[in-house]
Amino acid sequence: MKFVAVLFWFLASVSVLFLVTQPVSLQAHLTAGVLVIVAMILLKWLRPLGVWRHIALALGTAVVLRYIFWRATSTIPPVSQWENFIPAILLLAAELYCVMMLAISLFTVSDPLPSRPPRKRDPDDMLPTVDVFVPSYNEEEELLGATLAAAKAMDYPADRFTVWLLDDGGTVQKCESEDATVAVSAQRRKERLESLCADLGVRYLTRARNEHAKAGNLNNGLEHSTGDLIAVFDADHAPTRDFLRRTVGYFAEIPKLFLVQTPHFFLNPDPLERNLETFRIMPSENEMFYGVIQRGLDKWNASFFCGSAAVLSRAALAETSGFSGVSITEDCETAVELHSRGWKSIYIDRPLIAGLQPSTFANFIGQRSRWAQGMMQILLLKSPIFKRGLRLSQRLCYASSTLFWLFPFTRLIFLVAPLFYIFFNLKIFNASGEEFLAYVAIYMIVNVIMQNYLYGRYRWPWISELYEYIQSVYLIRAVISAMLNPRTPTFKVTSKSESLEESRVSELATPFYVIFAVLLFAVGVTVWRIIEQPYDADITLVVGGWNVFNLIIAGCALGVVSERSDLRRSIRVPLARRCEVVCDGEAFPGTVVDASSSGLRLSVPGHGPGRFPQGTQLTMRLTRPRSPTANLPLAVTVMRARQDDAGAMLGCNISLEKAADYSVLADLVYADSSKWRDFQKQRRVNIGVLRGTARFVLMSLYQTGRGLVYLVRRNGSSSREETPA
Repeated sequence: MKFVAVLFWFLASVSVLFLVTQPVSLQAHLTAGVLVIVAMILLKWLRPLGVWRHIALALGTAVVLRYIFWRATSTIPPVSQWENFIPAILLLAAELYCVMMLAISLFTVSDPLPSRPPRKRDPDDMLPTVDVFVPSYNEEEELLGATLAAAKAMDYPADRFTVWLLDDGGTVQKCESEDATVAVSAQRRKERLESLCADLGVRYLTRARNEHAKAGNLNNGLEHSTGDLIAVFDADHAPTRDFLRRTVGYFAEIPKLFLVQTPHFFLNPDPLERNLETFRIMPSENEMFYGVIQRGLDKWNASFFCGSAAVLSRAALAETSGFSGVSITEDCETAVELHSRGWKSIYIDRPLIAGLQPSTFANFIGQRSRWAQGMMQILLLKSPIFKRGLRLSQRLCYASSTLFWLFPFTRLIFLVAPLFYIFFNLKIFNASGEEFLAYVAIYMIVNVIMQNYLYGRYRWPWISELYEYIQSVYLIRAVISAMLNPRTPTFKVTSKSESLEESRVSELATPFYVIFAVLLFAVGVTVWRIIEQPYDADITLVVGGWNVFNLIIAGCALGVVSERSDLRRSIRVPLARRCEVVCDGEAFPGTVVDASSSGLRLSVPGHGPGRFPQGTQLTMRLTRPRSPTANLPLAVTVMRARQDDAGAMLGCNISLEKAADYSVLADLVYADSSKWRDFQKQRRVNIGVLRGTARFVLMSLYQTGRGLVYLVRRNGSSSREETPA
């Protein structure tokens, strides 16, 4: 039966390739393209799943192949016209890269695994022992305290798991540094964290030297621990209570399992989400990866370690002498090594940690530069596409994950390509206006529909293009440096605890304003050429339209680099937890309405806000007996008080002064994984291609104006500062 299926798909593929290479009239191609678009829309509406989904994707693939055949055989200028030929080949190469990545994506995610069902709870005496590693370098004590307290509160037999703080900020190397400032800071940090760990019941571990970055730190933890399994959480990734219960059982079920990976869920928006104000309504950038791609990789036993929110087998790590450290993305590199040795991985599609991501655009670019360089290192130094031991399906999956980071080249080629014609009249794309309509327009529409088929609920139209553009301007240098010397990049910790006290233009914004100005000027040149050269108006209109599309993306990017002030580091989690509020020795019944990593909101019925003026010091205690932190006092300070229907509604800041405070915070904010799952579900809405496109255009218009206003304000402020008194 399997042979028959393979034979069928082989014959079908050969037939499609034969058909797409046949000469047809322009009208016939346009008609066929429109029919394919209509068919894909109808199938999406009537039969979006199963075999009909595959039929729709196959129809779209045929149009893509037809377009590429036409591009390669009919639109390239002759070699003798080198000034046209060279940029034409670069543009074609960029398009071929996109088609290749689409093909690999279709293989990977056209039919991803459904979410794995919950496992039955295992008896406590049958559970494996677990060492929980929290690697740290320079993170704040408050951040570490919350993560460690949440890890310590996980629902697992206390005698079968140990939480370790692996502190690379307190190494002997740093404490004995020749720089007295560094040495004193490291010594004080080490003393504070040792005390915090002792109070929380957590093991503190450091090492002699900061060698091999995070991988070396984790390997030092392996040398000093003995658990059957290793759970890894970044310093800002606090686990939910059910993390271990939902993950460790698979190791007893699946032979040679080395990894159970869970998604990274973030409590705070990234710079794009914060500055465009999309965090609560639009799926986050990482949800396409964790919601679709990782499930697709899981189907082919290729889901890989993402550095945190995962459980790994000590026996598997022993085969590779611990975590791999050749690249600065030790997580994916470790997975490549273990997959090539026949070990297996699985992915659990449920958020079981809550973390922080970079808030400022500069730190966002710094993080993505490290990811891009690390993946280039893996591609060049580990060669997963050709690595012995990997199956063909795994090689394709790793090809998708590593080659993706070449997108800065294609994105910038697509950005400048229309400018060759508009400014220099170079014919790098030999086609009439009618051919553009019949081939390019149909291809783009089909491509967007296919993307909607694959990622509709997880990525809105044109958002990927925006994310790629805002990264490409800076990542292209990072990628080139890693390609030229793959052993040069070094691991740099990304700061995630910063807050913005005032609105400002990012320090990395200048190139985006320059590009926008060039594209806007190109619009004016396009209009002039249409008026002065009406005989080329059809081509000029098409190329000008391409430039306008780039301008829309560039305008939206101005909003991304115009950073809004934001003092709150994470979202408020809705709650309904009974508590007792003590003020000046008097106790009142109350309810914790919501909480975040730095504050909470209290409802105190029967009392007016005047009873709790700003600055009032309160003590809050959770009172439900089943709460793991019942009756532990938490000091809070009233920042705002208002009247509601029941009484006083108090907005409070949390004072984290002792270990018990972190335990209460973990119980309030991080314990319940259903909160993160529900928050994700409310954002995962497929708004469709037309609605999504209209929304993106309107958002771009608004953000363009906002970005220009921020620029004017910055220049105005600079002028006032430079004016002598």
